[in-house]
Amino acid sequence: MSDVDLIDDLGAPVSIVRPVRRVVSLVPSLTEAIEVSCPGLLVAATDWCTHPPELAVERVRGTKNPNVRRIAELAPDLVICNQEENRHIDVDRMRNAGIPVWVTRIRTVDEAFSSMTRLFADALGVRPPSWLSEAESCWAAPSPEPLRNAVIPVWRDPWMVVGRDTFTGDLAHRLGLRLVHADLPDRYPTVSTADLISGIDLAVLPDEPYVFTDSDGPEAFPNIPTALVSGRNLTWYGPSLLTARTELTAQLTAARST
Repeated sequence: MSDVDLIDDLGAPVSIVRPVRRVVSLVPSLTEAIEVSCPGLLVAATDWCTHPPELAVERVRGTKNPNVRRIAELAPDLVICNQEENRHIDVDRMRNAGIPVWVTRIRTVDEAFSSMTRLFADALGVRPPSWLSEAESCWAAPSPEPLRNAVIPVWRDPWMVVGRDTFTGDLAHRLGLRLVHADLPDRYPTVSTADLISGIDLAVLPDEPYVFTDSDGPEAFPNIPTALVSGRNLTWYGPSLLTARTELTAQLTAARST
């Protein structure tokens, strides 16, 4: 066994023991990516790590309140975190406890592929899986033109929408959508009902984190086409990227034709 000194996505030094045999993931999408690609490597994950459905590892609470003491007791070779999903204070607590932590940063589709490639090749020390390069090819096609003005709510009462500098926003652009609230300062701005529908010709309603349904959401967009989609396809940087573009394109096309 030997130590390898590396730098994570945020530029923080991480000393990792080779070979990596025990991993805790605090990022649901990356939990699936690791379990599918490196079965048996994970020893624990969060309560929110629901994919793959058959995942049978210890749970260490949530992404925002991980059980740091229990994680330390598990003696992982590496803990996987994400800048947006996990708290800086929890990362510091784990590092202060002597636990190697690899923090990812993913705000664009390209960053998803480059970050996951580094996660496998550098952090885990394994060959990046074939699904990763295949998914990258799927998303390499240019965006449809012209772009359609759209909104993607993530909550209601109050309405919160996808804004600037987000993975979902970049993914939406590649699907041919222009998010009308991307010029606001917040990444997930709160907007009024009037501003929600102003200037849009398509509303994309995901089923997470708010669960929009046929009876809860479309009524807020009178005479505007709405597409009910899987939030997993909009936010999940993992193996679902392999099919997400095809599925989302079909759903958006169907909504536009109604």
